[in-house]
Amino acid sequence: MTPVPISASSPDNENSSQSRREEGALTGENHHLAIRGDWTLADYQTLKQKVLEYSGQQWNTEDINLKELGRVDTAGASLLVALLGPKTLSALTKQGGTLPQEQSALLQAVADALHDKPPPEPEGLAPISQFLTETGKTVEAIWHLIYLLSGFVGQILATLFAVLPRPKRWRVTAFVAAIQDTGLNALPIVALLTFLVGAVVAFLGATVLKDFGATIYTVNLVAFSFLREFGVLLAAILLAGRTASAFTAQIGAMKVNEELDAIRTLGLDPVELLVIPRVLAMMISLPILTFVGMLAGLVGGGMVCAIALDISPTQFMAIMERDIALKHFLVGMSKAPIFAFLIAAIGCLEGFKVGGSAQSVGVHTTSSVVQSIFAVILLDAGAALFFMQMGW
Repeated sequence: MTPVPISASSPDNENSSQSRREEGALTGENHHLAIRGDWTLADYQTLKQKVLEYSGQQWNTEDINLKELGRVDTAGASLLVALLGPKTLSALTKQGGTLPQEQSALLQAVADALHDKPPPEPEGLAPISQFLTETGKTVEAIWHLIYLLSGFVGQILATLFAVLPRPKRWRVTAFVAAIQDTGLNALPIVALLTFLVGAVVAFLGATVLKDFGATIYTVNLVAFSFLREFGVLLAAILLAGRTASAFTAQIGAMKVNEELDAIRTLGLDPVELLVIPRVLAMMISLPILTFVGMLAGLVGGGMVCAIALDISPTQFMAIMERDIALKHFLVGMSKAPIFAFLIAAIGCLEGFKVGGSAQSVGVHTTSSVVQSIFAVILLDAGAALFFMQMGW
């Protein structure tokens, strides 16, 4: 009777294969590192603990022994990269005769894939390392944002100076439409908000100054605050939330729909076509809204003074004429064009940064509002310190 040969998948062969399996091991003595056994996913947690014990040391290729290394999969290869580093492991795989060709190819591929990733940090330093890493990323992101904004502002100014001497290239229709959108449509909300804030400031001032018998100076408080700060600041913050987001959404939607690519294909400049009219419209609208905000705030404060303090509108105006100099009005108005230019630039820049999805439009729209408000408040604080030092 002819004997039947045993197949490769017979139980005897499977048992012998399991008996030949050697769990991965790692030993380091006298600056020599021996790596042996199977480095596979089955022993990942055990091998990871051993790798962490030697993670802070540096090894030379001549001090590493891989001759007893068994089977290796991608999980084990990633641990070897974390232990030795991508460069050292890559150098070991290139040494002829050390490893089989299949293992060398796998280790080389994993080392190349993880080349830019840092080795794992010891667990004891993980919170500190993570905090420093996040702080560094935040600082780098802010610096990159400032760099992009500076370059975009320069591009706007260069295009503006190139277009202004050529009236044929002026986009009058887009400019007028932007003024209506940014100025006229925003007029009611700016007037209402500044009127209410003026009334609140006058009420609080009267409440505090009443204890000192100086309620008459509520007029000075309202006039100073709205002519120098609140009028321009409230109008700028409203436009930052209302108009900067609109600019980002409009330009971002055009980029998602590939309309910007079509504009460039026609030989037109998107900055000249889309940005310049919006920037100029904002620089005209915000001073007008600032003036309206100042008047509305003074009216709100005057109303509270007339109702709660028995200061008539005629007396209110007489005190303003006597105690409030024209320079306070000029200080407030001088900040409006600068805020307008900055808000429009940030809104348009975030629109150009939109990716190819609707989610990206929402992310950059939110980012433009936050950046615009932060930039306005920061610039206003710097301007206040400057004017104070100058005595204006």
